[in-house]
Amino acid sequence: MQLDCHAIWQQCLAFIKGNVGEQSFNTWFSPIKPLRLQDNKITIQVPSQFFYEYLEEHYVHLLREAIDKVLGREWRLEYSVVVDRGNNGNQPYTVNLPNKKHGNRGPSVTAGYTSPFELKAVDESVQESNLNPNNTFENYIEGDCNRLARSAGFAVAQKPGVTSFNPLMLYGGVGLGKTHLVQAIGNEIKNNIELADKFVLYVSSEKFTNQFIEALKSNRLQEFQNFYMQVDVLILDDVQFLAGKEKTQEMFFHVFNHLHQSGKQIIMTSDCPPRDLMGLQERLLSRFKWGLTADLQQPDYETRQAIIERKMQADGITIPKNVLEYLAYSIDTNIRELEGVLISLLAQGSLVRKEIDLDMAKATLKHIVNDVEMEVSIEAIQETVAEHFSLSVADLKAKSRKKELVVARQIAMYFSKEFTEHSLKSIGYHFGGRDHSTVIHAVQSVNDMLEEDSQYKGHIQELEKKIKVRA
Repeated sequence: MQLDCHAIWQQCLAFIKGNVGEQSFNTWFSPIKPLRLQDNKITIQVPSQFFYEYLEEHYVHLLREAIDKVLGREWRLEYSVVVDRGNNGNQPYTVNLPNKKHGNRGPSVTAGYTSPFELKAVDESVQESNLNPNNTFENYIEGDCNRLARSAGFAVAQKPGVTSFNPLMLYGGVGLGKTHLVQAIGNEIKNNIELADKFVLYVSSEKFTNQFIEALKSNRLQEFQNFYMQVDVLILDDVQFLAGKEKTQEMFFHVFNHLHQSGKQIIMTSDCPPRDLMGLQERLLSRFKWGLTADLQQPDYETRQAIIERKMQADGITIPKNVLEYLAYSIDTNIRELEGVLISLLAQGSLVRKEIDLDMAKATLKHIVNDVEMEVSIEAIQETVAEHFSLSVADLKAKSRKKELVVARQIAMYFSKEFTEHSLKSIGYHFGGRDHSTVIHAVQSVNDMLEEDSQYKGHIQELEKKIKVRA
């Protein structure tokens, strides 16, 4: 039976779309073109080498699963990478590259559940630690927001199970680098020749639970328990997901006790400190507090800037300083969102083959960050206030101390504080690089005038209406 390449790829895309967010799908999968089906191999064309590298790094397992589901496990994946787009007189120049992780050996990633405890004895040549080798201490940026957690993690990596940091519990919000840090600990241990015999295992609480349920159904609980009791360094991610799962908690309790009493290292992450974890047995919570609990906070401006610089350096890419500063000031939520914007910006530059500039950064940010600060942007506030006072936006950012400019600038800063979630430092940056104390003074001055001058209050109310319409 003749297979239609485009129809097959559409089926693969349908599966992929159900497993990634819309933004990721549009950025990384919509630009892909199916080329051919031949010799049990599907060839897809991607627009650049960067695209190929990113898919291999982040979505190879999803692509593999889609191909397994639609075509079968015997099919392989090949990329056709566009090196030169050509012109009217020359065809585009492309090169074919295999799926790096599996090459021509056929698929080795299997969809669905695979029991990790089929191997009765620990053998590092075959046991998988489930660690991402890219998560290391070298590329984990240290700042005030994570210094204690990183220092404790590095100490554990040097002497797992020996320090008083056992268990080591790291907690913090989404996207603050918990998983990166605990995997960095695991990779540091595995790369240490003196600790080469240690069996390091990273597992999410969700996977631990699913494995336990599977073992329960197949009457293999003893194998499950024996497997986990052989681990030298157990890294359990997102322990809060064990909440309400009484039997799973019971099993983890026994594993925890055995490992701890045997001098093995236990590392855990959660989205909140142990005292705030709900739905977990009290005896488990008390054990979580035996070692060290450290939090990871939102990165400050300097740390965000360092993260961007490191990412650019790693990818061999340079961006203008004003773009770097704009991104560091504008994204003050978490590291994952910051890296997501960077990746989208790099993809955009790669697709349109254009140098990354401030306009591209603003456009990219506008389509990705769906926050209040994006609904009413500082730029829109500046433009509205400037028009109202017959000034230019450049005037609001200038160093001039003329009274009419100072008044307009203070009002624009006031609205930026009221209508966006930008920090004071970020607002100051958008007004010519002023510091946060200038913004505080501006907001206070406007508030004072609102109480004292009814005519001034009328101007502010009129401006507020204009800003809301513009948003």
